[in-house]
Amino acid sequence: MQALGCVLLFLVVQLMVPAYSEGTWCYDSQDPKCGPTHWKEIAPACGGPTQSPINIDLHLVQKDSTLQPFIFQGYNLAPPGPWSLENDGHTVLLHMDTGLQNGLEIWGAGLPPPAYRALQLHFHWGAPGHTGSEHSLDGQRYSMEMHIVHINIKYQSMEEARRHPDGLAVLAVLLAEQDQDNANFSAIVLGLKNVSTPGVSVNMTSTFPLSSLLPGPLGLLRYYRYSGSLTTPGCEPSVLWTVFENAVPIGRVQVAQFQTVPQAGMLGLHPEPLTDNFRPLQPLGGRSILASPKASIRAAAPPGSPILAGVHRALLVLGLSLVVWHDP
Repeated sequence: MQALGCVLLFLVVQLMVPAYSEGTWCYDSQDPKCGPTHWKEIAPACGGPTQSPINIDLHLVQKDSTLQPFIFQGYNLAPPGPWSLENDGHTVLLHMDTGLQNGLEIWGAGLPPPAYRALQLHFHWGAPGHTGSEHSLDGQRYSMEMHIVHINIKYQSMEEARRHPDGLAVLAVLLAEQDQDNANFSAIVLGLKNVSTPGVSVNMTSTFPLSSLLPGPLGLLRYYRYSGSLTTPGCEPSVLWTVFENAVPIGRVQVAQFQTVPQAGMLGLHPEPLTDNFRPLQPLGGRSILASPKASIRAAAPPGSPILAGVHRALLVLGLSLVVWHDP
């Protein structure tokens, strides 16, 4: 009986080990052997020079007067749907693309014409007590990050769009944790219990205005733009990123619900929860980060300013002062 018990215990343990196969990808929290440092082995573009996410360094951003307000079509309405919620084992996705006429489009804001159609949105989050956003703003990371993925309507499929530098436009919304729930996320959070198995997709009972998940009217005018990539394999450099400066609140309990979503790659009755499903920051390289006219920037320190500061202190000791003029 003892031998049989050992065999049964061994079988149970074996059923709970990661089931990632060669050629698949994951996050380090799932299995470091197929985490982000290994992605370029299965998707060479992941090692390219224009990867995402990045840190938005406010000392490096440049104001761009062409980054005018977005034009949102259908964002303030609850579309007919149906929308579906999916746990793909790496994140939770809300699929909104019900065809070429789904009515959810964006244009303007410096995006190439003619327009971009919303396909899906998904989330990135950390482990309990830790931040989980992909982008950081002046070095600050947030509890979660939501990506609304749009396809350029001149392309017929996601596969085609991924092959072009103007193929996709992603709106990145930073989510800041607070004590009180945000009712605008309730429909998604309530649906999480219905996708407790990786690979499961369920239809939402209703839709809602996508605008309810975005920053307010003034916040929509404050954003940053750069050219980058998808943040998961194949990491194609086909994304025009918009990162909004103003974070949107989400409740602490709501964040915790995301942190209980089961991950992919685990065999057994009780898969481990998915946490830390974000890619590490990537080098900016020679890319420019543009800021809309209303977005915040920080002036870079002028060359030699530490020396000037020292001279200024010395002059103050002598009872004198130094005035330095900078052109506006």
